[in-house]
Amino acid sequence: MLYEALLLAAVAFFAAWVFFFASGGRDATLGWIRHALQLFIAAAFAAYFLWCWLRGGQTLAMKAWRIRLQGATPRTALVRLALAAILVPTGISLVWALFDRERMFLHDRLAGTRLVMV
Repeated sequence: MLYEALLLAAVAFFAAWVFFFASGGRDATLGWIRHALQLFIAAAFAAYFLWCWLRGGQTLAMKAWRIRLQGATPRTALVRLALAAILVPTGISLVWALFDRERMFLHDRLAGTRLVMV
């Protein structure tokens, strides 16, 4: 997850850079512009994960650790993304994996996907 966080920082930086130039260089700390930037970065994160999961089952961080996502269809990948966005930051999915008999994250179990070693 640390590797993925580093990659997401780069994705966020690039998305903010694109947003800055698309908005004409406006100050992104003002009201609705800040919210638009946050939504744009969230959309960039979603695009990154969905693209990687659907094109080969691996993000760059997953490739480094030789982990692949199985069972990823457009529907299951979107469900996995939505559930992970809620369950991972709160720690629920991580704690679940400690007690799950197959060591699966809760968002994988609910989405019908599985992480496997390559």
